[in-house]
Amino acid sequence: MTLNSLPDEQQHNHSELLRHLTSEFNRPSTGWNFSYLKGRMEEQLNLLPWNYEASVRTLLPKAKGLLDMGTGSGEFLASLNPLPPDTCATEGWAPNIILARQRLKPFGVTVTAITDNDVRLPLNDARFDLIINRHEPYIVYEVHRLLKRGGLFVTQQVGEKDNIELNKLLGAPEHLGYREWHVEQACCELQTAGFTILEKQEAFIETKFYDVGAIVYYLKAIPWQVEDFTVEKYSEQLINLHHKIQKEGFLSVQSHRFFIRARKNN
Repeated sequence: MTLNSLPDEQQHNHSELLRHLTSEFNRPSTGWNFSYLKGRMEEQLNLLPWNYEASVRTLLPKAKGLLDMGTGSGEFLASLNPLPPDTCATEGWAPNIILARQRLKPFGVTVTAITDNDVRLPLNDARFDLIINRHEPYIVYEVHRLLKRGGLFVTQQVGEKDNIELNKLLGAPEHLGYREWHVEQACCELQTAGFTILEKQEAFIETKFYDVGAIVYYLKAIPWQVEDFTVEKYSEQLINLHHKIQKEGFLSVQSHRFFIRARKNN
């Protein structure tokens, strides 16, 4: 049954819902800050069996050079202050680059703008003792090039099965633009490039959405999940999700994360 074939009152209600969802889609956002969804989306990140922030903080005192790959709008890196004397960051999303430069300038951090086509970063060989990376794609041989001998790479990655239930419920491609990406695959690539794996962990945790508008806002903020996502294209599926959440109270999906700490051999 299509939207146009519904009774007038139900069609009106659905039209109102779609107008609301369109406003959620068009709502401006800054950085990777999901505070707007507080109470509407619940990520159980506290259930991860590792602590990315604690792992990074433990290593900072011995680092003279630090690179934060994909710093976002710089909130996390700024929170680590005091920072090593030579601290740099990269970022590829234009709105984030501006915010990160504003936030990190007082700490003397240079934020380098990058694009998906950059296979070599404009940073010197063997410059850093520590490279950190949370949810940012990377080229393993670039990480190796930028680290000093014995330098450490700490990363938390989003795995290939992250939120895949959303794709299934929307009838969207499940691996659009993705490759095989899980802890063993990443470790294999690092070892081939000349790293020793010091720690590796992988986990699936629950994420809950309490209204369909939160799903729309979330998918707009992470466009790689459903690359062709618009409210208009997925209107019927979104209406179905709305009714599902009304009936069940929330929509539960699985988030896929993994963590690696690795050392450059030579």
